[in-house]
Amino acid sequence: MTRKYTHVIWDWNGTLFDDAFLCVDIMNGQLRQRNLPCLTIERYRELFDFPVKVYYDRVGFDFKLESFEVVGTEFICLYERRKFEAGLRSDALKVLDTLQISGVAQAMLSAYKHDTLEVLVDHYHLRDFFSHLKGLDNHYAKGKVENGLDLMHTLGCEPRKTLMVGDTVHDYDVASAMGTDCALVLGGHHPREKLVNCGVPVLESLNELIPMIGV
Repeated sequence: MTRKYTHVIWDWNGTLFDDAFLCVDIMNGQLRQRNLPCLTIERYRELFDFPVKVYYDRVGFDFKLESFEVVGTEFICLYERRKFEAGLRSDALKVLDTLQISGVAQAMLSAYKHDTLEVLVDHYHLRDFFSHLKGLDNHYAKGKVENGLDLMHTLGCEPRKTLMVGDTVHDYDVASAMGTDCALVLGGHHPREKLVNCGVPVLESLNELIPMIGV
């Protein structure tokens, strides 16, 4: 089988790191404190979006009463305390290892804050899989497109030989800005309907990447 891609750029949250359930649980705690309706995982995936301020507005926060910065920071503080309650997708290590053995270069591009991204990557002993880690310098998930363009420049890879793997429409938008192909995996932060509308491969599991890449 011909190798289609030489580089894979991974999203973290929801793609390799299975944390959607944790995000729902933390958000529901915030909503209960404000006497707002709680979310199911299905409703969460329908409402979640970038920029995340839009998502907070959709779930019912009133920014006339408190600022997005306050509620967003509250969420992040709670997430940081509980982040190790989540873990890797069951097939993540196998796929990362298969690509590495096959000589496919791998990097990570995340809307997660860079320093805490490094903590989790090291906790799960993943550092050796990635030539570069690129997180944000803020915890409001702003700037992933700009970071993606910078990462492409750093990697020096051909966009047509590069695959972005994510779990949201935003990952598709980032891939489009970088000029790369994109594959989106189910079970993360967006539902099937939104992902299918992007017109790129939508995967049931990460294992489906192996034949897609040709390794």
